[in-house]
Amino acid sequence: MDLENTLIMTLESGPVTINLRPDLAPQHVARIKELAREGFYDGVVFHRVIPGFMAQGGDPTGTGTSGSSKPNLPAEFSKEPHIRGVCSMARTANPNSANSQFFICFDDATFLDGQYTVWGVVTEGMENVDALPKGEPPRSPGKIVSMKVAADA
Repeated sequence: MDLENTLIMTLESGPVTINLRPDLAPQHVARIKELAREGFYDGVVFHRVIPGFMAQGGDPTGTGTSGSSKPNLPAEFSKEPHIRGVCSMARTANPNSANSQFFICFDDATFLDGQYTVWGVVTEGMENVDALPKGEPPRSPGKIVSMKVAADA
């Protein structure tokens, strides 16, 4: 296991291990690690959780309309399929607007392929992502207790 390219995201339901993919999206992986190391994601909720589709989080306001104070990232689209466990960046209609929000696919969402930047894949703990409260937004949203780069843990 490459500890520098592994994230440990702790949810209220338990830990989730994410294998980062700098080979697909080097700038996005660098941003996720930078934000995780700053504690940016700690306490942030999953504001949009759609069964059979995906769980979206990473907005410090919990509304889905905000991001970090860092500049938006240029798209790093790839042919990597959006399937169960894949982590990808959320964005506005502008392809170069990814910032801090991301989503984790619950199921096959290959209609997103080539339009969103895939930056990682859940390798352990997907059942903890499945346990997130559902809704847009959920009445009582699940939150990221902590997100750390495994090399720092």
